[in-house]
Amino acid sequence: MPESRCWRTAAISIPAILTGLIPSGIAVLVLVGLAALARLARPTPPLDEAVARSLLGDDFPEAPIDRIWLAGDGSAALARSGARALYLFRLGDAWVARDLAWTDAADAPVRDGRLHLRLAGVSPRLARPVLAGWPPEPA
Repeated sequence: MPESRCWRTAAISIPAILTGLIPSGIAVLVLVGLAALARLARPTPPLDEAVARSLLGDDFPEAPIDRIWLAGDGSAALARSGARALYLFRLGDAWVARDLAWTDAADAPVRDGRLHLRLAGVSPRLARPVLAGWPPEPA
């Protein structure tokens, strides 16, 4: 009988593939878990007047603060410093400060109890605080 000329292909053993994939899969899962934990924000305590003055003093050391209006939930503060308004708000787990002209802040519309500030580079959602004692008395 003639010898058969059948090509034999190398068989890949399934356990050899799994021993290579399982450690890689575990490493990917660990990295995904670490990335998820890194995105968790730590809780930020609500603002009070002393903390707001301190944070605004760090960002605007040359600006003397005349008066501060705090948001009822402690998530924002608006301060008057002469002809400037200093706005401090929570973003993630930190505080961000912006400034604008006092006339722009005083003339900003109030809708549904929220002051609608127009700030460059800030989401409109973040520039709508509910301030206690707002609007100020005209000078």
